[in-house]
Amino acid sequence: MKEMPRQQFRWAPHVSGTANAKLKDYEPAGEVEAENEYALWALLRNSERPLDVGDILELPTGDLRICKYVGFEEARWFVPDAPVPQVPAPQPPPLSENAPQPAQA
Repeated sequence: MKEMPRQQFRWAPHVSGTANAKLKDYEPAGEVEAENEYALWALLRNSERPLDVGDILELPTGDLRICKYVGFEEARWFVPDAPVPQVPAPQPPPLSENAPQPAQA
């Protein structure tokens, strides 16, 4: 996770459930194989690049796990809704002088 979003994540209140993460807040840091996310955390904790709060792991299945103070929880990439284009309402054609006029009662 990039440093600025990490600080915001670090000080945000803990919420349970699936975390939404923005792809722009992350940079790939390489690949490491481990039995599970906790084994990976143990493997990297004394390395040059230990896992930190806010880091995301992508599992071989494609599932995401985010590192929190309480452990790892499910995460997913936030995908904003595509903007709906504003299409102007169709305008009726202008009346011409020779057009038939509506009947009046």
